[in-house]
Formats: sequence, C-alpha cells, structure tokens
Amino acid sequence: MARSFSDVEYNYKTICENIARAAQSVGKTAEDITFLAATKTVDAPTINHAISLGLRYIGENRVQELLSKYEEYDLEHASLQFIGHLQSNKVRQIVGKVDLIQSVDSLKLAEEISRCSQKLGISTDILLEVNIGREENKSGVLPEALYELLDQIREIPAVKVRGLMAIPPICENAQENCKYFDNMRNMFLDIRSKNIDNISMDILSMGMSDDYAEAIRCGANMVRVGSALFGARNYNV
Repeated sequence: MARSFSDVEYNYKTICENIARAAQSVGKTAEDITFLAATKTVDAPTINHAISLGLRYIGENRVQELLSKYEEYDLEHASLQFIGHLQSNKVRQIVGKVDLIQSVDSLKLAEEISRCSQKLGISTDILLEVNIGREENKSGVLPEALYELLDQIREIPAVKVRGLMAIPPICENAQENCKYFDNMRNMFLDIRSKNIDNISMDILSMGMSDDYAEAIRCGANMVRVGSALFGARNYNV
C-alpha cells in the first residue's frame, strides 16, 4: 500500500494523465473513461483521501471486506461497486449497498440478485463477466455461452445488464493483451448493435494497473486500477 497520502496524490494524478493520453489517442476524452479504484486491502481513510482528490468510483473484491468498511466510505461523493467473484449465498449482503455488480457469470447468480433486489423494491445493475482467456482457474462465462446467458438474464425482473467485464490472462506484451481486449470489444459492439430489450451495452470494464492504457486504446470505457494507485498489496491483512 502507498506509504502516505502524498503517494496516493502523485499516483492519482499520474493515472489520470495516462487515462487522458490513452483516450486522446483513440479520439476520446478522459471524461469518456471511468476510473474505478480497486480497493482490496486498502483502509477507508486512504480510500476517502483518494475520493477527496476527485475519484468517483470504488470497487471491492470481497464481501466481508466491503461490509467491514461500508460505514466508513465517503459514499456521498463516490459510487461503490462489487468487482470480485460473488457467491450466491452472499448476494443478499451487498444488494442495495452497491451501485453495480461487475462479476455476474451465471443464471443462478443473476436470479439470486433479482430475488434480493425485488425484496428491497429496487433494480440492480450488473455486468456479465466473460472468461475471455478460457482459464480454468478464473470465473466468467465462456464467450460462446455469453449470448445464451444474455437471453436468459434479460427476462429476469429487477436486474439490468449494463455491459461486460473481463480479466484477460497475464500477457508478456501489450500486443498479446490487445488480442483479448479486441475480442471483448467486438462482442460488446455486436451485442450493442442488436438493441436487445433490458440489455444496455454502456460499460466495457477491462484493464487493470499494468494494462489500463492498452485497454482504453482497445475500447474499454471503464478501468479498474488498484496497486498503481495505492501501492503494492499486503495480502496478509
């Protein structure tokens, strides 16, 4: 984790500049890109300091950690999202607390989100997570099953699909990264062109600390940046 607030300030400025530069290179502006801070293992005061700098989106990976910090987040000035693998039996703990669940990869999970949302009288926005690298150790729907899952979820009440999310395999170079990013963009644009009821392809969430600039150049309009902002993770906390 960054050793001081000044580290966060420097990193935040640098990331914003990199986002603007990458966006400009493909005819967009920084305002077209959502910078979401991945806040796993980061304490609430540090998160809130980043929010004070202008950060407007934060994402947690673990339900227990989100709940432990929930009362401390400055949610008057930032949107809280869930970006990690979500088990169906924990859905009820976060529905109503987060603005977007980015990691939906099954009909069962979407149905549980729907059930909990209806109990609260709300609708929950979701992204569908795609296992674009077909990695056995990662969650996400396989690309060839995505369209069937979309067709099933669009019929479910109190759930709104807002786009797609992916975590591509670790690659040795940007060119290899872009192959996965390009595949995601093509699926995103294809689905958007179909104008499917209850499916709004507004968000393409891909790119993290090591590759967010490449992701933007390949079509991402949301990037999830953690260690580049807050410093190396301490997973022993």
